[in-house]
Amino acid sequence: MIEQNAEHVRPAVAEDVSAVKAVTDAAYHHYIERIGVVPQPMEADHAANVAAGKVFVTGTPVDGLVVIEAFAGHLFLDSIAVRPGARGTGVGRRLLRFVDARARELGLGEIRLYTNALMWENRKIYPKYGYEVVERRVDGPYDRIHYRKRLD
Repeated sequence: MIEQNAEHVRPAVAEDVSAVKAVTDAAYHHYIERIGVVPQPMEADHAANVAAGKVFVTGTPVDGLVVIEAFAGHLFLDSIAVRPGARGTGVGRRLLRFVDARARELGLGEIRLYTNALMWENRKIYPKYGYEVVERRVDGPYDRIHYRKRLD
């Protein structure tokens, strides 16, 4: 059962696709100039991700979302996005708690994610939520810091 603090996070449905795109674009757009390339979440096939059950949203209207995928032994947090106007209101914390709860619900003992090395805000946030750096790796145009969180 998903913990109480994460209860307002729900699976995205087809009607949410435009909101998923809008929130993702708004959350990541300011990074384009800094990293010199469009962040990968902005180029995702949001409709396909929603149809595959990978996207979970919070808020009415949507003010935050996560894109997750289960693999053998871990849950991959592909993207987390919070509408800029909702930053600092606990949306990101609620989404991260949901990801933890979802991994436990699926019997997965680890969460993995990566962020661009130039997204220093994220690099400060993830360790506060129990994530540790695993490696830094360049994937095409992306210089990424890979993280993991082991769940007890």
